Amino acid sequence: MFRGHTLRNQDAKGRIMLPPEFREEVWRVATGGDIVLTNFDDCVAGYPLPEWESIEQSFAKLSMANRRFRDFQRFFISGAMPVTMDKQGRILVPPYLREYAGLNKEIILAGVGRKFEIWDKSRFEAQRTAVQDDFDGIMDSLADQGVELLF
Repeated sequence: MFRGHTLRNQDAKGRIMLPPEFREEVWRVATGGDIVLTNFDDCVAGYPLPEWESIEQSFAKLSMANRRFRDFQRFFISGAMPVTMDKQGRILVPPYLREYAGLNKEIILAGVGRKFEIWDKSRFEAQRTAVQDDFDGIMDSLADQGVELLF
């Protein structure tokens, strides 16, 4: 599981060094260090290859008669790019994904369970502030859906 977040700098070529705990998780799940990056929620989402393959298989369960589902599949799957972590633990984020996520030099790598996310630092901070400001409302919505988080 990916968890926590850390500040990193993106180099001029668009490479980002994953933190040691993320590298270990990638190697644990994807022995070749293979990752799939895609566009999601104004950031770049990174999945170890086996996790990505499960996601692709889940699309087969959707009704392709629904235009919104087709549009989402098109956006999400067509945005995907396989990358391999190099010996130094770096990944290269393709230019179109850097542009989509508005990535500048300072980025945040955030662990989110089965995936990690790559955020522009200012977007990440704005997102965290928005969630913090609506924390009670979000907790109420979870409760309304029957979700109970064990703290």
